[in-house]
Amino acid sequence: MAYIDGFLLAVPTASKEIYRKYALAGWPLFTDFGTLRLAECWGDDVPDGKVTDFKHAVQAKADETVLFSWLEFPSKDVRVACHQSVTGDPRFEEMGEMPFDGKRMIYGGFTTFVEKGTGGQMGHADCYVLAVPQANKEAYREMATSAADVFLDHGATRVIEAWEDDVPDGKVTDFRRAVKIKEGEAVVFSWVEWPSKEAREKAWPKLMEDERMKYDPQNMPFDGQRMIYGTFSPIVDESTEAGTSKRDVA
Repeated sequence: MAYIDGFLLAVPTASKEIYRKYALAGWPLFTDFGTLRLAECWGDDVPDGKVTDFKHAVQAKADETVLFSWLEFPSKDVRVACHQSVTGDPRFEEMGEMPFDGKRMIYGGFTTFVEKGTGGQMGHADCYVLAVPQANKEAYREMATSAADVFLDHGATRVIEAWEDDVPDGKVTDFRRAVKIKEGEAVVFSWVEWPSKEAREKAWPKLMEDERMKYDPQNMPFDGQRMIYGTFSPIVDESTEAGTSKRDVA
């Protein structure tokens, strides 16, 4: 299973194309040091929450859009070596200034513990960040594995659930603040890939009616009120396994 670097950030909406080109410019550098995939997903339906949400997580301004992004590596060792090599490579400096406020970017390393589906071209994604009690890890895994099968039955192509491994505290924002973490909890970074937005919208009502998705709120292995969720559209989706860009246009 892959090791995941997960990111949340706020990008000026008017700078969408600038950001896309910036992300694409870094892809050849990351592949040289073992990265398997880069996905940059632009907020499509990112609702306000009563307790937590993506916008508050990154302190998004009215003229900014939230991005849910990740890098995939074959192992944690490759991820660590990649970070060390990339930051010391002259090409990293040549990329120039980041087209967003890096102080509000949230990042961390996660170990994949549920992976279902073969993937393919991703046209849309349901994305989540949540806090799960460490003691409930296996109960959550069982629930997530069962839910993944339901998503795949209704047309999703891939489901990933990744458990926190290297999730640092930040000065301004971080994953723990994003989900209002409590003692004894871990952060989960997850997403569901769909072939298109239309496929996702067509499947969603059927998903909600599927008996396998009707859980008892009293027996959930995590606090759903603090779960962050939204739908996102990929603006960059690069994979070394595919050999070519999955999606390199907005």
